[in-house]
Amino acid sequence: MKTNTMSYKCKQFMMFAGATTVIFSAVVIVPFLYGVYLTFTSWDGVSTSKPFVGLTNYLSTFSDAAYWHALGRTIIYSVIAVVLVNLVAFLLAFLVTSGVKGQNFFRAGFFIPNLIGGIVLGYVWKFVFNRAFVAVGNALSIEALSTSWLATTNGAMLCLIIVSVWQYAGYMMLIYVAGFMSVSADVLEAARIDGCTNFQSVVRISMPLMVSSFVQCLFLTITRCFMVYDVNLSLTNGEPFGSSVMAAMHVYNQAFTYKNYGTGQAEALILFIVCAVVGVLQVHIGKKAEVSA
Repeated sequence: MKTNTMSYKCKQFMMFAGATTVIFSAVVIVPFLYGVYLTFTSWDGVSTSKPFVGLTNYLSTFSDAAYWHALGRTIIYSVIAVVLVNLVAFLLAFLVTSGVKGQNFFRAGFFIPNLIGGIVLGYVWKFVFNRAFVAVGNALSIEALSTSWLATTNGAMLCLIIVSVWQYAGYMMLIYVAGFMSVSADVLEAARIDGCTNFQSVVRISMPLMVSSFVQCLFLTITRCFMVYDVNLSLTNGEPFGSSVMAAMHVYNQAFTYKNYGTGQAEALILFIVCAVVGVLQVHIGKKAEVSA
């Protein structure tokens, strides 16, 4: 009887999730395991031979100062971008759920930047920073805009953060909109009757009941910012003087430009572990807050 039950469950699984499992394994699991294997080889990405070198690639990674500088820049960029993206997204969500006229139009408008590919987005903003802002600065004699921000080390990082906020805020806004709409109108009405102001209602009622939205948005922005590559490539290409090379770009260059595929895979694996640890910790802490809320 137990064997028949297990067989029935296996058939059900294969019927509803079998194809998805096979595709996911072929696209994600198998390439990931193959990538882990490559970290123990000195493959150049082209030749058929993959000499086994043990932990040499990991030792090279830990002695690669450029990689750790890139990872440090990625962490700084991610911290600032995650805070600003979620702050802007939350404020936009509050705006488009407050009954403002044309709020559906604004929702669509704020979401559109997320639909633009990162490569295209980077080139568009590169034109804005190099030409449009400079033209305005020269015309109005504004010294801060008279030269391209992309030409300075701090300015290039600032440009990356601005573009990331502009791109991601609209998508996160929709999640916060869903969070605002999930708060019962009866609860908010009771709070107003008890004398709560709109600000107090948002801080003391809406936000605690929207913890799941915060968890989702923080997780998505953290993972996206840690893995940023397309905007980094088209907007700054790591310039000036390599000051805006993020971890993903350094990994790509190591593997595909310098043909050190094994070392690049090892660095990519370390980046994945860092991103996974940060993401899991954030979700764990957020879920604890969600339970208490």
